[in-house]
Amino acid sequence: MNKTLPSLNALKAFEATARHRSMTLAADELFVTHGAVSRHIKSLEESLGVLLVNRKARSTEPTLEGLRLAEGLASAFSLMQASVERVRPGPLTLSCSSSIMMGWIIPRIGQFHERHPHIELQFNMNFDRIDFVRDKIGLAIRSSIIEPPGDAVIRELGGEAIGPVCSPEYLAQAQISAPKDLEAAMLLSTRTRPQAWRDWQTVAEENDLVLEPRSSFDHFYLLIQAAACGLGVATVPQMLVLDQLASGRLVAPFGFRPGPRRLVLWIAPHVAGRPDALALERWLIEEMRARPDN
Repeated sequence: MNKTLPSLNALKAFEATARHRSMTLAADELFVTHGAVSRHIKSLEESLGVLLVNRKARSTEPTLEGLRLAEGLASAFSLMQASVERVRPGPLTLSCSSSIMMGWIIPRIGQFHERHPHIELQFNMNFDRIDFVRDKIGLAIRSSIIEPPGDAVIRELGGEAIGPVCSPEYLAQAQISAPKDLEAAMLLSTRTRPQAWRDWQTVAEENDLVLEPRSSFDHFYLLIQAAACGLGVATVPQMLVLDQLASGRLVAPFGFRPGPRRLVLWIAPHVAGRPDALALERWLIEEMRARPDN
């Protein structure tokens, strides 16, 4: 019985195709042609004696046997990559949302570099699920509602206070002095958290108000800029507007309340013991716990 393993390139081509459900996307990921991916999979099917994919006009669906093989290959490639990273550490990558990056990390990261000038950091702006090895991420700041990778080391970073904010000029113009006045105001929202106003109504016990956002922005940092420019009122996490509140560009007429979400830090197991990862972990926990909303 021939126990020789199939070509590694063929296995990689098949795993990428099964994951993307597309030979074209697999070819883009592997920097080869569509034809090369197709030939690799055909060769693998002939070698194994089973059909691995059903080729359709607009997609490529794995067969049952293909799904079993793809699942095992994904775990094997992840383990191989993690093993390589353990002996060949590169720059540490921190992942967080673009709003946390712009509103909280960037104004403070200089303090970390002053304390640890020898540590090289890279950044990944993402607020959803990740694969530590595939995405080359060492640490990630995430909302507690996002499911972490199964092997993540998790640290608590604290709660998240939320509340309505606007410019002082808009507050006077719209004559906002009580929560009821928000019903007539221009309410702003963000597509990344469309339920923000409902969250605030719940924690502020203002569920009887009829609050309908009339303008929406892609990210919190755009929403915050719109509110600071006097375009309306936005409900935002307090940690993202600390500087604007301190400078007077924004005011919070009804203060902030603890929201339903918490922030957590995910740490990849293959970097958890590295000195640079430990230094960044300690700094993030220290800074997050010093927040006025925590």
